[in-house]
Amino acid sequence: MRRIAATALALLVLVPVTGCGGEDADLTVYSGRNEQLVGDLIKDFEKRTGLNVEVRYGDSAELAAQISEEGDNSPADVFFSQDAGALGSVEPLLEPLPQRIQEQSPERYRDPKGRWVGASARSRVVAYDSRELKDQDIPDTVFDFTKPEWKGRIGLAPTNASFQAFVSAMRLEIGDDRTRQWLQGVKANGAKTYENNIQTEEAISRNEIDVGFVNHYYAYELRAEQPNFPVRNHFLRKGDPGSLVNAAGAGVLRTTDSKPDAERFVNYLLSREGQTYFANKLFEYPVAAAVAPPEGLPPLDDLQGPKIRLADLGGQLRSTLQMLDEVGLTS
Repeated sequence: MRRIAATALALLVLVPVTGCGGEDADLTVYSGRNEQLVGDLIKDFEKRTGLNVEVRYGDSAELAAQISEEGDNSPADVFFSQDAGALGSVEPLLEPLPQRIQEQSPERYRDPKGRWVGASARSRVVAYDSRELKDQDIPDTVFDFTKPEWKGRIGLAPTNASFQAFVSAMRLEIGDDRTRQWLQGVKANGAKTYENNIQTEEAISRNEIDVGFVNHYYAYELRAEQPNFPVRNHFLRKGDPGSLVNAAGAGVLRTTDSKPDAERFVNYLLSREGQTYFANKLFEYPVAAAVAPPEGLPPLDDLQGPKIRLADLGGQLRSTLQMLDEVGLTS
């Protein structure tokens, strides 16, 4: 069932709880990261610690809204989010992490007040069909995709947290009016919408579209499964809103009654084992433990998105969802 922005705001959809813990769970994690991506990571944590973890999987924005609605009654101990924006939107409900955990994550990828930390980084890119296009054929700014030559050739996933964070970053960088104009221009250019980034990439491979706005790692994941997968990444110019470098991360709920174990989970994400998983299994940028990034990616230090703080994305989430709805990309 397609998720819309209004769902996240109104909490009309409840996300089912899954996981190994059941009634004997030591820890409850709300995960905006897909089970297919991080299920094995959480199982490894259970194996290493002997703890039973119950996981509620869902969309990061919806889970953030659910945590806000639940307030002091939330059963969650940890919020493991796909992006910094969703974490930032529930900052008042998060407990500051110990300094030793905070300092493992670089300053640009954590909350200045220590309430959440980034565990892996990803860059926004333009995915393209390498059978039809070359890297030099792709514009170096997202603003060029409102031009007539791209009509009917674009795909995006407006209900996905990473796209929403990208729009929030654009709003912070260039303002609401220009951001709305860009969204309207892309929609008027016949952009096709999909539920997630994987569907966007697969649509490129089926020749439904030529390009899509996604995170960098999906092409690597799909090519690992299908060596002939034709999608490649174009990294936009430094400072462009389309080159946002965001972080997936986690925070501990202030209402948890399992604080030591919750902090242990966050610390595990930043450990060598966790960071190696992000790099080798998910093709994301590790941010801690001196773990090397996946082969073939540009160095993380060379990537630069708009000059905004990731910590500021959370305050934009609700109004970004509203803007996407008003433009008609999620309605």
